[in-house]
Amino acid sequence: MTVSRERLRTVSRYAFYLLFLLAPWLNIFRFDLTAGHFVIFGHAWIFGLEPSQYQCFDSASQVRHLVFNFILPVVFLVVSFIFLSWKYGRLYCGWLCPHFSVVETINRLMEKVLGRVTFWEKPSKEHKGAGRWLIVLGVCVIIAFIWAFTILSYVLPPQSLLQGIVDAHLSFGPVIFLLLMTVVLTLDFFFARHLFCKYGCSVGMLQSFAWMGNRQALVIGFDKSRASLCQSCDNECDKACPMRLPVRGIKRAKITCTQCGVCLNACDAVQAKAQNNEARVINWVSGAKAIEVDRKAAGFEIKRLKKST
Repeated sequence: MTVSRERLRTVSRYAFYLLFLLAPWLNIFRFDLTAGHFVIFGHAWIFGLEPSQYQCFDSASQVRHLVFNFILPVVFLVVSFIFLSWKYGRLYCGWLCPHFSVVETINRLMEKVLGRVTFWEKPSKEHKGAGRWLIVLGVCVIIAFIWAFTILSYVLPPQSLLQGIVDAHLSFGPVIFLLLMTVVLTLDFFFARHLFCKYGCSVGMLQSFAWMGNRQALVIGFDKSRASLCQSCDNECDKACPMRLPVRGIKRAKITCTQCGVCLNACDAVQAKAQNNEARVINWVSGAKAIEVDRKAAGFEIKRLKKST
C-alpha cells in the first residue's frame, strides 16, 4: 500500500511538473501579452465573444456570455478547490505543486551533500568543503533560471524567448525579468523554500485555512495507546517531514501539512527495521478520530513514557 501510494504521488507530481513547464510551449494555457487574451488548448479565450461577434449580440446577451463562459467556470473551480481543501487539506501542495516538488528535490540533495535538510538546521554529520555548498547552490540557480524562463513564457511566446537567448538579442525587459526572478527564486530555493510554503504562498494558506475550519478533515493521527513503540525511534517521522512539522502534534501545529505521506513511509521503515511486525503508529484519520488529534499533543504521551523508563 505504501509503495503504491508513493508511486502514485511521484507520478502525479512529475506529470504536473511537466505540465507546468510545457503548457506554454504546447499552448495548453497561457496569457498572450502581445495579443491581449488568454490561450487555452491553442484557442483564444475571449470570454466566449470574438471581436467579430460583438455586433451580433445585444448587451444582455453579452452579459450572459460573460457569466456562463467566464464567471461561472471560475467560481466553480474556486469553490471546488476550497471544498477539497476543507475536506483533505493541502492536497494540491503535496501531490501536484511544482514548488513543493522542488522543495523535496533540494531537501534530498542537501541531506545527501550537506547532511542537513535545510540551511537553518544543524548537520547530522560533518561535511567539510565549500564545494558541497556550491553544488547545492548551482542546482538552485539552474532550477531558478528554468522557472524564471517558464514563468515569462506564460505571457510571451516561448519560442521567441528561447531564440532571443540563443542569439543574445533579447530585449531589455525580459532580460531584467529573467535576472531578477532567477536571483529571487535562487534565494527562495536555497534559504527559504519551506518558509515560503508555510507563510508566503497564498494558495497554500487558502488550503490551510479551509482545512482548519473542518475539525473532521483528513489529518495525520497518532495512536497513543501504542506510544511505547516510539521509545526506540529518534523522531524519524518528524525528520522525514518535508515541511519540518511535529507529525504527532495537535492539528493546529500542523496547519501547513501537505498530506504527502512521507512521514507514514518513515514510520513503516522504522517498524520494519525493528522487526516487531507492528503496523505504523501514525496514519491518516478523519471524522471523529480527526477531532481527537486536536485535543492533546501526542508528544506529551511519548515524553511521559520515556521519562518513566
